[in-house]
Amino acid sequence: MKIVGLNLDIVWKNKAENFKIIEKELQNLEADLFLLPEMFSTGFCMDAAEVSDRNEESLEFLKKISKEKNAAFCGSAPVEENGNFYNRMYFIKPDGEVSFYDKRHLFSFSGEDKVYTPGKKRVIVEYNGVRFLLQVCYDLRFPVFARNNDDYDTILYVANWPEKRVGAWEHLLKARAIENLSFTFGLNRIGTDGNNLLYQESSHCFFADGREISHKNGNIVSAELDMNELKDFRKHFQFLNDRDSFSIHS
Repeated sequence: MKIVGLNLDIVWKNKAENFKIIEKELQNLEADLFLLPEMFSTGFCMDAAEVSDRNEESLEFLKKISKEKNAAFCGSAPVEENGNFYNRMYFIKPDGEVSFYDKRHLFSFSGEDKVYTPGKKRVIVEYNGVRFLLQVCYDLRFPVFARNNDDYDTILYVANWPEKRVGAWEHLLKARAIENLSFTFGLNRIGTDGNNLLYQESSHCFFADGREISHKNGNIVSAELDMNELKDFRKHFQFLNDRDSFSIHS
């Protein structure tokens, strides 16, 4: 399976412009799955009442380009639903099937927890024979929630993770791959946001042994997931059999 991620320099609070840029950047590319960063349509913005989708604008955009490119699309957007705001990660299949995960761990350092409502459900989506665990940015710091219970093959992280803390981002991505015997693809944004935070290119895909398997070309980062290689690796190194059992309470 081929995954392509866009290191997007998100235009602050401008959905129409971001949609235009995304279509232009991806128009000549092919993949089974395309990844977009956290809050790809607005930037990581705490003005939820102003920027959140009320008419599924970001979802409709993803459905449109998913159908056009005959590929799955995944990324997060701010959404209002029943009076609450969510940082919602969508996974859209080319046949129009929609799955979503609401970010559980809200970034209290920025006040995200004061504005958005945390999700409660852990979400895994199967597509073309690969099981994907959906995660958003700050979730990366909480390994218990991402623990592999033999129920997924790849973790997808979409993020707005600033340059000043990028070392933690890169080390933790590799750790999640190693400890969960999984592929781990982390897609970060680039550029500067409306709060003058700087984001450097730092998207990666790691194999289950911690090897980097992504390739970069301009703003595009891509990786091929070889499921046979992963199955052979898991068969030889059966570390998950020795994991601790636990339950997560909301």
